[in-house]
Amino acid sequence: MSTQTPTSDAGLLDLLRITGPLSVSELSDAMEVTATAVRQRLVRLLGQNAIQREATRHGRGRPRHRYWLTEKGLRLTGSNFTDLAVTLWQEIRQTNDPELRRETLRRIARALASGYADQIQGDTPAERMESLARLLAQRQIPVSVEGHPDNPVLTEHACPYPKLAEQDQGICNMEQMMFSELLGQNIELTQCRLQGGSECRFQAT
Repeated sequence: MSTQTPTSDAGLLDLLRITGPLSVSELSDAMEVTATAVRQRLVRLLGQNAIQREATRHGRGRPRHRYWLTEKGLRLTGSNFTDLAVTLWQEIRQTNDPELRRETLRRIARALASGYADQIQGDTPAERMESLARLLAQRQIPVSVEGHPDNPVLTEHACPYPKLAEQDQGICNMEQMMFSELLGQNIELTQCRLQGGSECRFQAT
């Protein structure tokens, strides 16, 4: 399982979001850290496909690189949409038709899954579950994977939707649907905080 994005990396990503492409020296000046420290963060973020770079030449000598955010990097930065999400979820809860509500949740789950599908790798259930765990860790959600290779269990040690989950378990069911879509097999929510569990657990069946 991959580690969470360090706070220093988050600051660098936010700086690129605000200013646009920058060089190592420009990043170093703006963040008031050494160029070596900046390069270490850039290597890490390049490996995560959160940023990209382009070389430019000005006369003779080594090319100068400028860095900017990828689409994935943009998703890791920026505004907090919690208020909007809570408002939209409240509207979904007002739907009186149970089947219409379930279908709405299924459509949301499919749409979310389609945005992450190319990041899920592996041939076995355990490999794909580990890939999902790495994806969640990049979103700073602490998770672990254990259990039998054919029926692995993913445990979320902190809720990714705390304000929404406080209202009803529908958001948990939506997440279960999304995981099923992403992993290409049925995923069951075997333990949930809203039902008295200490953590949320999702098991491949």
